[in-house]
Amino acid sequence: MRRYAVYALPAPGSALDAFGRAVLGYDSANGAAVPHPPGLDDLAAVTGSPRVYGFHATLKAPMRLAPGHGEADLVAEAQRLAAGHPPVAVGPLRIAALGPFLALVPEAPPPALGLLAAECVAALDPLRAPPTEAERARRRPERLDARERALLDRWGYPHVFERFRFHMTLTDALPEATRAAWHARLAAAYAAAGPEPLTIDALGLLRQDGAEPFRLIARIPFATA
Repeated sequence: MRRYAVYALPAPGSALDAFGRAVLGYDSANGAAVPHPPGLDDLAAVTGSPRVYGFHATLKAPMRLAPGHGEADLVAEAQRLAAGHPPVAVGPLRIAALGPFLALVPEAPPPALGLLAAECVAALDPLRAPPTEAERARRRPERLDARERALLDRWGYPHVFERFRFHMTLTDALPEATRAAWHARLAAAYAAAGPEPLTIDALGLLRQDGAEPFRLIARIPFATA
């Protein structure tokens, strides 16, 4: 099975890019393993799930392509979407707990961020194959509220539009007993990395074959970047 996703990615070679790759131990641009930050060698035990997806923020959730559509169609639609789109100044990020997970989130998310995500969801949805029952079940609809289930049924993903929250996942679900300690350690490493405020000026298009980690296949700059 082949899936595709559209991500917001940090600028290649930036401090944020280096930090995210090191925390997850994986570089989705080349498929290579990356050493964890000094003093955080035990991160491998708590980053198994996000490592598969690579360091990112989701704009269009992983999907299979509908019959009659191929990768070239997805690239062309993403290029159309990026053409003329202005960069989105997300600003500084901070490490926060999202339920049991730790992630980087904006200190003050701008309205343009939610609009960009909504544009990606709507523009690329005609290329999306409907989820199978097994794929829908993996979204745990029994844990969603009525609105989220409606979004899941219509768009294949429950966290879109007004339920969207920009985040760059750093860990698996952590036990409550260890969450604060991991938060402190990652926050210290993040501060030491000296990351700059985030600006999104491109769409990252990634592909997953079977259970392999996602790999970057195209970085599509906004035409006005």
